[in-house]
Amino acid sequence: MQDAMSPLMEQLMFFHDHTLIILIIITSIVAYMMTTFIFNSIVNRSLLEGQLIEFFWTFLPALTLIFIAFPSLRLLYLMDEVNKPLMTLKIIGHQWYWSYEYTDFVNIEFDSYMKSYDKMSNEFRLLDVDNRTVLPFNTQIRLLISSFDVIHSWAMPSMNIKVDAVPGRLNQA
Repeated sequence: MQDAMSPLMEQLMFFHDHTLIILIIITSIVAYMMTTFIFNSIVNRSLLEGQLIEFFWTFLPALTLIFIAFPSLRLLYLMDEVNKPLMTLKIIGHQWYWSYEYTDFVNIEFDSYMKSYDKMSNEFRLLDVDNRTVLPFNTQIRLLISSFDVIHSWAMPSMNIKVDAVPGRLNQA
């Protein structure tokens, strides 16, 4: 993952690590138990029937899901929270370019095309554009995203923003 540029993306990266550690522990325990059962020929009859062990192998997965679900739900609600934005940026996807419009200001709109390979110097191929969008730092910004012709995806991974631009539909981030 890219370095986090927002507190929410940082929390998502911590949640990813938290869930990954839980999954590694579960995978290790299951692998150990499978190898033990495969290579061990001794059968313990008290493990074949017992309500106590059935309770534990039902309770422990439920407890594990709770440890994953609560942080996940908290992050989902934080991601959906929209405060009072100080600025609105309207983004429209076209077949080969994006159109941007600062709706809070009068007549500030421009198109952003990908740079051709021969005009680039020390830039990322297929990622750099001729007109970049400039946004203020540490400000609540509303993004209104739509498309003119086909389905697009507008993304800023370091800020945890990825919104689909669908023709005839207005998405907000």
